[in-house]
Amino acid sequence: MVKVFLTIMCLFIAIVADGTQVDTLLLWGSERGQHKSDVQMHTFKPENPNGVGVIVCPGGSYFWLDERGEGDDVGKWLSSNGITAFVLFYRTAGALEFVWHTRTVFRGVRYPDMITDVQKALDWVRNRADEYKMAQDRIGLMGFSAGGHLVMSSACFHKTHFIEDNADTELRSNLRPDFVAAIYPVVTMNAPYVHRRSRRGLLGDSRQGNRVMRDSLSLERHIPSDCPPVFIVNCKDDPVVHYMNSVLLDSALTARGVGHKYLRYDTGKHGFGVSDYYGSPESRQWKNEFLEWLKEQMN
Repeated sequence: MVKVFLTIMCLFIAIVADGTQVDTLLLWGSERGQHKSDVQMHTFKPENPNGVGVIVCPGGSYFWLDERGEGDDVGKWLSSNGITAFVLFYRTAGALEFVWHTRTVFRGVRYPDMITDVQKALDWVRNRADEYKMAQDRIGLMGFSAGGHLVMSSACFHKTHFIEDNADTELRSNLRPDFVAAIYPVVTMNAPYVHRRSRRGLLGDSRQGNRVMRDSLSLERHIPSDCPPVFIVNCKDDPVVHYMNSVLLDSALTARGVGHKYLRYDTGKHGFGVSDYYGSPESRQWKNEFLEWLKEQMN
């Protein structure tokens, strides 16, 4: 009951943090089924919006989410730079599933639930661009770790509508993001560089060995010719997601002639988000690099 009460309260209360207005909404409204009612999005409104919007997808191996370090902290940072941010707490398999492997019997949360949430969020944001003082063609995605895989999946497969038929069908807008930022992303679902926990979280226990699905979600194999511009960051000393994931993505984007910027730092490890303390002085440079790159894309 306490969780339900807090969720309802969040729908009606705006919080002011660091000069930024923050609101919480239930992305799927009252729609139920496959845990849709759990999907929340925090919106961060800058005092002086510059017309750019970013949907943020935290990481967490598709099992859980780093709601603060790769979520709300990112939203605050973006909004402090004039960018309207929408932090999406998309569906994940859950910590209990990580321990108990219940998806060997029950469906649970698995692909394509996560990308469906992103497409729903992108449609929701685009249809409210005027309300949030954003340009329709300046709305992008930013994801961290497994969230990086998710936002790149959204770019690769934007022509496929994963949202099942429902009352919102007529509201669907262009599902191609205008830019993507993939921060220390998971990219491949195949050995030798696969992040196995993310693969299991995404596919589920009963499907993680399916070679066809592994290939279909190894993004280095599926870069479209109309892929939006991509910003990539990772560190060579990353102990969690092998740095070659980003190398594979960089090579695939280059082969397809897709505009992108790839920053590979020697130090910084994994999971530093927008922190001023985690990572390394070298890796923390990515924030300014991204803002400069974004200005170039928007001109």
